Amino acid sequence: MEDCSNILTETPRTRSELYSVLDGFARRGVDYLVVDGGDGTVRDVLTCGADIFGDEWPTFIILPKGKTNALGVDLGLPTHWSLAEALAAAHKGNTLTRRPLRISANDGSSGCMQGFILGTGVFTLATEAGQEAHRRGAFNSFAVGLSILWSIIQSLFGRDGNPWRACTPTRLVDRHTGRDLPYDGPGRADERFMVVATTFEKFPLGARPFGRDVAPGMKLGVIDWPVRWVMALLPAILFGLSGKFLERRGTHRVCASAVDLEIGGSFILDGEVFPAGDYLLEEGPQLTFVVP
Repeated sequence: MEDCSNILTETPRTRSELYSVLDGFARRGVDYLVVDGGDGTVRDVLTCGADIFGDEWPTFIILPKGKTNALGVDLGLPTHWSLAEALAAAHKGNTLTRRPLRISANDGSSGCMQGFILGTGVFTLATEAGQEAHRRGAFNSFAVGLSILWSIIQSLFGRDGNPWRACTPTRLVDRHTGRDLPYDGPGRADERFMVVATTFEKFPLGARPFGRDVAPGMKLGVIDWPVRWVMALLPAILFGLSGKFLERRGTHRVCASAVDLEIGGSFILDGEVFPAGDYLLEEGPQLTFVVP
């Protein structure tokens, strides 16, 4: 479709080039912004375009061609979806809305980052395991499953001193109430084993990490401490198991639109590592996506 006069195609190779491309698209007033790639590509587009589009983005078309396509799973996109098929769906008015996560330094020292899945603590190790699975030829839900399985094995059977059982200095404060999020683990209240935040409503492998009735907007899953029997139950928790007995042992599901995140270790946003710091984690602008 490169010869079509109403379709602009660009292949930026750096983030500075991506910024220039998006700025050009904005000046042209594009109706649809097509992203041919996976979750990391979408993250880069949302981050580089934050200053350009602000809260007024064109409608997105995602062609899920990356190594991980969790956004495609959430939107219900076919694995192989052509631009022609997506444009036909757009003409029918088939759309869904989502808000990305927006992460910005609390001191205002830099711009924001935008994406859909943020993870800290052991999540960073699991992501590295997923990258290794990619190098060995496993992608999408299969790679996610392998990463989760390896994480459970390590955190369940690892000895003291094993990095898979280590906690990360973390403070989580609800921006609207000013209160720290609940902590019920046997360890230190200023450390957490894992934090995962997302605005997704559907997840790979049919998982239900936030229960059966998933609310729209930002949600956080927090494990305070790697209690071994909780780790053994993690597959069931990921598929919807809940109860006060889990909360009492430091497993929390929280809905919040803005949280202050002070993290003493690196965190992952859609597959990429970002440094420790004091951040504001909140919902980003409402985006519209074309769906089948």
